Amino acid sequence: MLFRRVVPPTEVKRPQGGGRRRTGDRETLAAIIFVATSGCTWRQLPPVFGPAWPTVYRRFAQWSRDRVWARLYRVILDELGARGELDWSRCAIDSVSLRATKGGR
Repeated sequence: MLFRRVVPPTEVKRPQGGGRRRTGDRETLAAIIFVATSGCTWRQLPPVFGPAWPTVYRRFAQWSRDRVWARLYRVILDELGARGELDWSRCAIDSVSLRATKGGR
């Protein structure tokens, strides 16, 4: 699974001991993708995914801080490029780096 390459390693043992077992990254990723693609809020996350919405949101926020999404995007592009499955003829780059002034040069 490509996602395992970019997820930072986690501490398995809790320093205070006890507690619940950590929710798996796979279930959490599925829940994050569901929220992102369905348009529901974190609180509306169905319990069928396993982890509760606060856990999913916390992991999403942590992975965002750790730049997991940017690394995953890069890994996916590299994998598709290696397979020859990227079609750059449909690529568009759009950027605004300078503000357009009225009556500019």
